[in-house]
Amino acid sequence: MQRSATTWVWLPFLALGFLWGTSYLWIKIGVETLPPLTLIAGRLTLGFIFLAIVVAVARQELPRSRRQYAHLLVMSVISVVIPFTLITVGEQSIDSALASILNATVPLGVIMLTPLFLPEEGVTAAKLAGLAVGFAGVIWLVAPGLTSGAGNNVPGELMMVGSSISYAAGNIYARRNVRGLRPMIPALFQVGFAAAIIVPLALIVDQPFSRVHPAPEAFAAIAWLGFLGSGAAYLCYFTIMSHWGATRTSMVAYLLPVVGIAAGALVLGDPVTPNRIGGTVLIVAGIALVSSGAAVQRLWHRRTAASR
Repeated sequence: MQRSATTWVWLPFLALGFLWGTSYLWIKIGVETLPPLTLIAGRLTLGFIFLAIVVAVARQELPRSRRQYAHLLVMSVISVVIPFTLITVGEQSIDSALASILNATVPLGVIMLTPLFLPEEGVTAAKLAGLAVGFAGVIWLVAPGLTSGAGNNVPGELMMVGSSISYAAGNIYARRNVRGLRPMIPALFQVGFAAAIIVPLALIVDQPFSRVHPAPEAFAAIAWLGFLGSGAAYLCYFTIMSHWGATRTSMVAYLLPVVGIAAGALVLGDPVTPNRIGGTVLIVAGIALVSSGAAVQRLWHRRTAASR
């Protein structure tokens, strides 16, 4: 009964995979004629407007504690400002397909950092195996640039890995410090605080109104990333979270490289090489090992409890 009642959640789940998976394509399109800070500022502004309207219509209560706002500000820096900047700058030197593959390693970053900050969650053999397999996939993807002497892509690849670690750190920080809030509130203030940081920087550094001459498709990229990649995607994400919980929702990481590779190949002609397929398989397998380990542990506890 419960399963049939939540079957419809697969729709926002697939939508989220599509929206986040294609975001790398639109970032690549945007940075062709827009400086990274300007692109980020545009998407954050539109995303904040979208989320503010949703929160206002839903009449959700805002935080009252200064400490909560301080935690939300830290979350914004870790989960939005740093990773958005790394991804957008990184995609100036690597294609969108590779960016989507490397950024799918967020669950592996969570496993790597969790023992340091949430020791009560522990480390299992399945998690360690998943971490090893997943990062073997990362090495497979990055190694050719290191060994061939064509190191122009390496900084961008490392930025993608860094953004994944930043996302993972934000996930853990939220679990420790941001509690008791309705799901859309953290989304609103993460995007809002990030916009307050990035927009002035973009105006000072890029001077977009006098020095930037974007192509028409760059405006489409800002609109997509703002309203859909940030706004609608957050609605899908928190809808899924409220029904499935964090562990099952993290399965969206399986979709990101698949969607990213397909979108990059179809629209921009990004290469689909055996090396990329092999690295993607290892990363997805690592995430699957981590997830299956948690599922097996829950099943073991249930069977143990039932036998008592």
